[in-house]
Amino acid sequence: MRRKLRSTRQRLLSMEFRRAITGGILVALLAGCASRQPISYHQDVYPILETNCLACHRPPEGAGYLKTHLSMQSYRSLMQGTLYGAVIVPGDSRKSILNMLVEGRADASLRMPHQRAEPLTAEEIGILRQWVDQGARDN
Repeated sequence: MRRKLRSTRQRLLSMEFRRAITGGILVALLAGCASRQPISYHQDVYPILETNCLACHRPPEGAGYLKTHLSMQSYRSLMQGTLYGAVIVPGDSRKSILNMLVEGRADASLRMPHQRAEPLTAEEIGILRQWVDQGARDN
């Protein structure tokens, strides 16, 4: 009798464990899908750049533009990069200079944006990171 109870208890625990694991995997998959929503350059990215970067990176007089020739006026000009090369590596935010600078992964003196006392918010940084990781499309 005890053996039967133990066996039944083990099966119930095993079933609950499987249910919990399956539920956890499902939640993780759904969360991953939600975070992979396409980020739109025009709706999500450009407003961040316009608010935080364009004052300095607008030709012909912006200080950042004069120093590096990085224009953030349009998708095309952003993707052209600077005198020194591209600032975005589509599909790889870890290697993209733009992401390094706004995330503070470069020298502190290079952290962007310079004109603001506060760095970008975690949400803004996340949007830029996701957009680049999703291929930095003009969408």
